[in-house]
Amino acid sequence: MLYYIGRAMCRVILRTLGWRETIGSKRMPKEGGVILAPNHVSYLDPPLVGSGISRQVHFMAKQELFDIPVFGFLIRAVGAFPVKRGTADRGALKKALELLNEGRVVCIFPEGARSQDNNLQPPELGFAMIALKSRVPVVPTALVGTERSLSPKSPFFRFGRIKIMYGNPMTFEDLYDKSGRESLEEVGRRVMEAIGQLRAELQTNQSASD
Repeated sequence: MLYYIGRAMCRVILRTLGWRETIGSKRMPKEGGVILAPNHVSYLDPPLVGSGISRQVHFMAKQELFDIPVFGFLIRAVGAFPVKRGTADRGALKKALELLNEGRVVCIFPEGARSQDNNLQPPELGFAMIALKSRVPVVPTALVGTERSLSPKSPFFRFGRIKIMYGNPMTFEDLYDKSGRESLEEVGRRVMEAIGQLRAELQTNQSASD
């Protein structure tokens, strides 16, 4: 219940800040485990990703956020779970796989951290490992405009034109039975390429409407 109340509040706030368009939400599988894989440029990205679809989303978030009084309690209460960035966090890996095996939606930012220059960053291998071990569909997701509404370089909100696009679910049948770094890198490459294509489409549409 707390998650859906929070999502309703986030939708109102995001609309005020400039959320104008959601594309491809019907591509989201209606049931079963799913990994949402968005690009990451702003603290607004997690609430936007969750606000665009009807299913509850569990977020893998950096450990430091859970150490913030009140805020840490709230994000844990709505289903987020911590990951220690820069390490092979087996606890986070186990938690993500448990949720996916239960048929839940888990959001994992492949880049691992917010981009400081709005360019796509190389994906983390941990994301690909979860995708291969769980064998659930990965939905590439592109966000445009959040970097202006809440920039990584500024603590202040600004009005902007925010859009989100969910892509077609991706699976990796040719890689599930393989092991090694090359398979992980290939998963990351394919997902980031799909995110890049979605983002380019959103940016082209936005430029055409200006």
